[in-house]
Formats: sequence, C-alpha cells, structure tokens
Amino acid sequence: MYKYLDNINSPDDVRALPEEALGELCSEVRSYMVECCSRNPGHIGSSLGSVELIVGLHRVYDTPKDKLVFDVGHQAYAHKILTGRREAFRGIRTEGGISGFPKMSESEYDSFGTGHSSTSVSAALGLAEAARMKGTGEKVVAVIGDGALTGGLAWEGLNNAGSSKADILVILNDNNISIDDNTGAVHNYLLKITTDPRYNSLKRRVWDTLGEGRLRDWVQKKVKDSKSNLVRSSGGALFEALGFRYFGPIDGNDIGQVTDILRKLRDLKGPRILHCLTKKGKGYAPAEENPTVWHAPGRFDPATGERITSAHKADRYQDVFGQTLVELARKDSRVVGITPAMASGCGMTALEKAMPERFFDVGIEEEHAVTFSAGLAAGGLKPFCNIYSSFSQRAYDQIIHDVALQNLPVVLCFDRAGLVGEDGATHNGCFDMAAYRSIPNAVVTAPRDELELRNLMYSAISHEGGPYIIRYPRGCGEGTEWKEQPFTLLEKGRGEKLRDGAVAAILTIGPFAGAALRAASMVEERTGVSPAVWDMRFLKPLDMDIIREAASFKAVVTVEDGTLKGGLFGAVSEALAPLAGSPVIKGLGIPDRFITHAAQNAQRTLCGLTPEGIASAVIEAIS
Repeated sequence: MYKYLDNINSPDDVRALPEEALGELCSEVRSYMVECCSRNPGHIGSSLGSVELIVGLHRVYDTPKDKLVFDVGHQAYAHKILTGRREAFRGIRTEGGISGFPKMSESEYDSFGTGHSSTSVSAALGLAEAARMKGTGEKVVAVIGDGALTGGLAWEGLNNAGSSKADILVILNDNNISIDDNTGAVHNYLLKITTDPRYNSLKRRVWDTLGEGRLRDWVQKKVKDSKSNLVRSSGGALFEALGFRYFGPIDGNDIGQVTDILRKLRDLKGPRILHCLTKKGKGYAPAEENPTVWHAPGRFDPATGERITSAHKADRYQDVFGQTLVELARKDSRVVGITPAMASGCGMTALEKAMPERFFDVGIEEEHAVTFSAGLAAGGLKPFCNIYSSFSQRAYDQIIHDVALQNLPVVLCFDRAGLVGEDGATHNGCFDMAAYRSIPNAVVTAPRDELELRNLMYSAISHEGGPYIIRYPRGCGEGTEWKEQPFTLLEKGRGEKLRDGAVAAILTIGPFAGAALRAASMVEERTGVSPAVWDMRFLKPLDMDIIREAASFKAVVTVEDGTLKGGLFGAVSEALAPLAGSPVIKGLGIPDRFITHAAQNAQRTLCGLTPEGIASAVIEAIS
C-alpha cells in the first residue's frame, strides 16, 4: 500500500533511502498515522507536526546507539512507526498493545520513558554525561515542545546542561500550542523570536551562505559582533545566557532543511539548541484547523475528519466540575479558578468564557499553580485549583509546605483520579489518596456521583483552612441528575449508609457505590447474606461512627480506585485495629504494581472493581 513505509523496519532502512524519497516517506507516515488513529484513538495532533523532525533524526543519527529523548511522548508516534513497531502501531494504547508513550521496556530505541511534561532535557543530560564517562561517543538529542518549556523542570535541566558543557542537542519543537493555546512569558518570547523581521532576515542570509566547513566560524563571528548581533538582541539571547549555542528558527516541516541542519550540528560539541517551527496537525486539514480538539480527537472518519462520538449515558465529571464552578463563582465573588494548562480537559473553559478575569491558566506548572493558589487564598480568595491526579504528584511539596502548613483554604480538584484507561501507567491517578491522607490539615474526599461532586465543591467553600482535596475519575458519571439542583452542604468527615445489612460490610469511596449495591444483591442471591453498604465519602477525616459499626460485622470489604497501600483499605485497617471485634478485612483497589494501558473498564475488572469482583470478594471474606 505504501511505496516506502512498507519497507521500513528500522532506522537503517530510513538511512538507506535516496534523499529524494524522504518527502514521500513523511507523507506516507502521516497517512498511516491518520489511518491507524482514526480507528484506535491517540494523541495525533503533535505527532503529525513532528514527522519531518523524527525522519530527519533517524536519517542523520545512528540510532539506537545515539539516543533520542522525546518530551511527554505525544510527538513520538512517527518514531514508533519507524523503529520496528509499524504493525504494532495499529494496536497502540490497547490492552496488550504498545504504549502511547516512549517506554524503555518496549524498544531499544526508546532511550528514556516519558509521559509527563518537561523531563526530556534532564534525562538527556544524564544520558550524555553517562556516555562521556564511559567514552562511548554516543550523541544525545532531546526533543521538547514549546508548551513543555513552561514547566520548571525543563529550565532546571537547561540551566544545568548549559553550565556543564555537555555534548547535547536540544530541539525546540515550536508549534505555538500544547493542548490548549500556550500562555506566559516564555511563549511570548518565542513568538517574538519567530516573528521579528530583522532576525529572520539575518537568519535567511546566514543559512543561505553557510557551508559545511564555515558553520562554526560564521556563527561565532556573528555572536561576537556586538553591533550586528541581532541573534542576541532578538533571538536566542535567553538560551545563550544559559550556555547554549542557539540555531534557528528553521522550518521543522521541511525535510530537506531539517536533515541539512542536523548534519551540520551533529558533530559540533557542547550544548546546542535548534529552534524548529512546526505546525500541529500538519498534513491533515481537520487537525490543522482545530489543533486543540485534534490533540486527542477520539475516533474519526479519516476521509472527512468527522469525529465519531458515542452517545453518553451521563455527563462527564469534567463538565460537572466546569459548570458547577461557574455557578459557585456567580454566587461568591471570592471564587477563582486555576489550571496548569488543562483548561479544556478539566472543564474550566466554562469559567474562562463566563468570567475570564477570574480564570488563570498558568501553563504546565503544577508546583506554581498550587503555590499561586495558596497566595490567592492568603489574599482572601477561594481558589479552585484543578490538576490531573497523576500530575498533582509534582506539587506534593507545595501542597504540604505552602497550603497545609499555613492552613490555607485551597480547594484542590484532582480530575482523572483512579484508573484512566488507554493512557496507562504514566497517567493513572493511583497514589493521591495514600499520598495526601498523611498530610495534617488536609481533607480528602471523593464523590460517588455527579451530584456529590457538585455538593462537595459547594461545601469546600465553607472550609476554613488547609487543602480540601476532591478527587474524581476520568469519563462519565453515574447518570445522576445534577443540573440546577439546589446545593447541599455536606458535613466534613461524614459518610452515608446506602443499604442495611448484616454479617458483611462494604465500604466504598468514589464512583463504586452503585457497583457495591449491585454486588450486595448478588451476594444475597448466592448466599442468603445481605451485606450492608456505606459510601464513606471522606477518606480524611474518616467517619468513625461507620468504622465502629463495621467493627461488629464478620467481614469488611473496602472498595476504592486508589492504591491499596495507604488508601481506604489502609485507613480502615488502622481504624479497626484498636476497636473491639475482629472482622476479616479485605481490600479491593489498585495493587502494588503499575497498571498498564487498556480500556478503563478492563483495568477496573483486573482490579476487581466491578459488581462481580466485589461480590466475589465479599463471599470469600465471609466464608
């Protein structure tokens, strides 16, 4: 079907192609990517824009000896296709298939596993220093998107790499957008670089006249010439101040220009940065026209670009959050919203549209988002800071030091808590309950449905001090009516009995109350035992009235979508230990291992988080 791609089984095959075939290969890679992702959704937008960069890198560098590190991994699909995983790519992000992100255990060409933003420079620096110490002569390249430069870790890596004089090339893949539109001073600086007419005029003259042997002398002359140094005044001053040799910007979607400059830079020494301009969604018109939607569009018709959406039986939690936040902001002038570059994903675009002056997108800066929220709270506001659960791990110190220690009332809403499905281990929000339960002054709660999320958000406003953490899963809710429902103040640390019973007690937290109720009916049908069911609602403070009542049962089964070690199972076990009675305690949740990518329901089934799984655990516990 594909003239060149069908014969590419490794980068050696890319290096063997005639130069004039590279453009067509890039087109074929894009077509194949669209074909596969239309049926099996993934992060296609960034990868469409980085095809020429990846083809060029494998053309010029001796991979896998030379190391490529892709930031986040959203841009690395072409890399997977060209490195012996062409056929496996058809099953990307599915159970038993390859990961959607670079993964060291998957391929020798994945020199470092990535999934979270801004890690590439630090990892590449480590690889470069290891190669230097071993004397292997390996070249190391980090490919980082401009959105990832808003993350502090990227600048820590750049600062260290520049001062270390390491032999490292950083490619800045500048497409002017991450998931949503980029914001902040770094973005504005890059925009100034790429649009300054004097700078671009000089650059065109430089690249038109450079020859292979004159590159070093020419660039050094221009850098040292203070009168004509537009590179420093308009372009790469920031990167050069950090100790990097700055080159570009170039057209990162021109395969000839990419391979030419990579050849010229490959054998230079020391830290270098190549600024490439690319277009997110390049080569596929629907993705070019709406890059935010096409970051991860779901299934679509490859011929027309029409997205194939399934009818949702219930509203998504992120939409419940977004609409509720707007309602609360209208009721209380102190309410503001903060997101680290996840406005559309968490539903906060609703607040952005309704009250832009009370909406803050701080970029991919989870640590800053939390401490900024702490400052807002110290100033008398009521900040709702929404971070994906797995990304909140980066802000652990700030949650302790800047919020909890100072007893500041910051509402932390952790979207994508629990098992998230196809994004897999890098994005599963498994560790939040265990991590944050240990923090003094913290409240940790999880709603069982959409209405409870709404009411917990309302209740959080009256919380006087410390982090008020609300965690909820990715995807749709339980179908509970919530729109325009009156708000109800939920007492902190108070759960709710959902079913009377005897012998066995099922204690749930989060979106498993319905599954537990169905499981209780199944247990009664099979054994005659009618289990009681409670929604704990709060992990911290724990409802000790429920714990004392549960202590009188023969068996207690806890159900959660967090890690069993330290989560609800840990909390209930600790609370039951000093009480009279000795029930059998069994926990259902995420075991002590990383859960790989699969459909969300498949992941939950693996962990026993289904009515059948819960019923089986209860029957085993009472046997």
